Amino acid sequence: MPDGLRLALTTFTVLPVRAGRVDRSSAATAMGLAPLVGAGLGAAAGGTAALLHAAGAPGLVGGAAGIGLVALLTRGLHLDGLADTVDGLGSYRSGPAALEIMKRPDIGPFGVVALVVVLLLQAGSLGGLASTNAVLAGVAALATGRLAVTWACRRGVPPARPDGLGALVAGTVRAPALILGTLLVGAVAVPAVPGRPWQGPLAVAAGLLASALLVRHAVRRLGGITGDVLGAAVEIATTVALVVLVSAPKA
Repeated sequence: MPDGLRLALTTFTVLPVRAGRVDRSSAATAMGLAPLVGAGLGAAAGGTAALLHAAGAPGLVGGAAGIGLVALLTRGLHLDGLADTVDGLGSYRSGPAALEIMKRPDIGPFGVVALVVVLLLQAGSLGGLASTNAVLAGVAALATGRLAVTWACRRGVPPARPDGLGALVAGTVRAPALILGTLLVGAVAVPAVPGRPWQGPLAVAAGLLASALLVRHAVRRLGGITGDVLGAAVEIATTVALVVLVSAPKA
């Protein structure tokens, strides 16, 4: 557990945690604990948006600040994975050819558009929640994003490459961890929208469905998952969850 927790923190944040043992056993624990790390990031993002709203800042400003803080705390790693994955899948190439595009240091037009759209949706949605319950909504949405990684690393999902993060974590998560993580995130999401207890779990389900479709497409086109695909799953699930949360009428 300690090695897995350290690996989760070093994988999903910039926290200066000393690395422990890194193997598939610790990777399984780390991927199972990913939603917990996401919850902490979500509290930071939602708290920032709520504080700026209380200080009189426009909602979009607070939302952008919260999402920007998450990007800083995660080194923008998942956003980079989103851009690379969209570039690779958008090339209409498959297998090694698409993976080679994803390894390039530059970002293509598909990746740029994906980043702009996702960041605008996240900032606008979180800003729209700042006047209600931004902290719990942030926790629910960002925990959903990391829960998407837990699901992407379940048994039966192969890696696209024989090395890298995807090879380390692919197929490591067992069913009990998936079920427990999903139930906990769903429970946390219940109070995220005041007066509409079903809206939070619906947001979690929608985010997981969107990320599952992305992962399924990536497995079909690339042959499996990579670290970039996991990053894309994080951002897609988070974005969809935030959009569903903010779509509820204000209480």
